[in-house]
Amino acid sequence: MAAGNIQGCKGVVSVSRERVGWIGVGLMGHGAAKNILEKGHPLVVRGNRDRAPVGDLVARGAREARDLCELAASSDVVFLCVPGPAEVERVILGDGGLLAALRPGMALVDATTSDPNLTRRLGAELAARGVVLVDGPLGRTPLQAEAGKLSTFLGGEPEAVARVKPIVACYADTIIDAGPLGAGHTLKLCNNFISLGTAAVVSEAVATAAKLGVDLAKLHEVVSAGGANSAMFQMIMPWVLEGDDSKLRGPFRIGGKDLRTYCRLAEAAPFAAFMAQAASQIFQLANARGHGERMIPTLPGILADLNGAKIRDLD
Repeated sequence: MAAGNIQGCKGVVSVSRERVGWIGVGLMGHGAAKNILEKGHPLVVRGNRDRAPVGDLVARGAREARDLCELAASSDVVFLCVPGPAEVERVILGDGGLLAALRPGMALVDATTSDPNLTRRLGAELAARGVVLVDGPLGRTPLQAEAGKLSTFLGGEPEAVARVKPIVACYADTIIDAGPLGAGHTLKLCNNFISLGTAAVVSEAVATAAKLGVDLAKLHEVVSAGGANSAMFQMIMPWVLEGDDSKLRGPFRIGGKDLRTYCRLAEAAPFAAFMAQAASQIFQLANARGHGERMIPTLPGILADLNGAKIRDLD
């Protein structure tokens, strides 16, 4: 690894310029990886089915790895930002996965919204090979990812967290030391239940108002002026009023996965998660009706359609 000063990560920070590998450059991963590259780290990426983000990063100076083995060989710190726990396990433990390719002294950061129980199990397997694992799920939206203003919650041994934090600071302006390994993923799941549960409540209320013939612009005024207002309400209503779903670029397939993971975590505690189960079923309904790739702000329209009302065309 080369030593040097990195501009832009909270000013000028003197750190070792570690080589970074990034796996998964989708809605959140592209922006985070882009900011790491722009702050001076050598970057090698392994993308997924959407080639456009990979092509953009390569055009900016990143290198694309042919496989996970090549990515590991070219990296000191590897980040994962994949859809969910199943993909994390496959990338690390599957055929041709990272486990056999990682070298002692490397660090792995799981930026996926994943299952903390899996995180702790993988951490033990990696530690046996001299590799440290940090869980660092991403908060906020793809817009903030592109701007380098994400939040993240780092779980792991203090030395491992301290090592990766200068790299994380390239794409996150809010970094919370969550505690031991798995604590970051636990916090993210709790946070996502609050935000996705709020989306379900807001969407049901808006859809009901549409069924009752309420002026939805007036509903926006009323809620915005009172205690029921929330960031989630304000991200959903631009689609309701104007057809703009850009304020929250998160698809139902990912939201549904996060709620299922939260429910499994609560059940294993054990804890009776009544509200989470209800929110999860609403998202599963949207997925079952073929809306998995739609963005979450369209949920009021989906619920309205199911109940014989209409807010706007779902195109």
